[in-house]
Amino acid sequence: MEIKRINTYKDERFSEKVLLQHGCFLADGKPYEVEIVSDCEAVICGENSAVYPEIIEEFRFYTPHITRFCDKNGQLVVEYPQVELLTLHLDEIQPSQFFVDEDKIAAISSFIREPQDIIIQVLPDGERFVSLDGHTRLYYAVMKGWTCVRAVVESSDEWVYKFVAEAQKRGVYTPKDMTLVSHDEYEVKWNRFCDEFFANGGERYETDM
Repeated sequence: MEIKRINTYKDERFSEKVLLQHGCFLADGKPYEVEIVSDCEAVICGENSAVYPEIIEEFRFYTPHITRFCDKNGQLVVEYPQVELLTLHLDEIQPSQFFVDEDKIAAISSFIREPQDIIIQVLPDGERFVSLDGHTRLYYAVMKGWTCVRAVVESSDEWVYKFVAEAQKRGVYTPKDMTLVSHDEYEVKWNRFCDEFFANGGERYETDM
């Protein structure tokens, strides 16, 4: 089965609310939605419930703190052990990214109301933590003047340290150091960097963007 996550914010096959959460998927071309409804719960819907487990596994790659999934009738689909959530000060967090997309900021502002709504994945690194995802949410916290967010500890491949090294070369040591850019500029600068990084096995990549 081919499962594809939808990364756009406009698609008539899905509800706008779930698109903004990045909870929309195509499974063999059929639409499915996973809507986050609390810190640890989500509701999944779509044509064939037999494929729910595969979609949930794909969804949890991005949101491991969501551990309980029900269908639209409230019936439990699957439940995982709950994960520990840490509360971290923004200054404790080392980004592994250096650009933030202003369109993504606009999207998350529709459902993030308070610092507790922000939950990211981090990797312990000495006395600090490397952010593995959620950089848009981290920058939004900076914009709102919030000082703390919540996080779940995850593992990562060694490449993340090269992203961190590149971020630090650019003076990015905390979320406030990242640069907010237009969507078009983000597509060029960040996506090009990632494409070149992985195309060269992380050994050679441009640092002048």
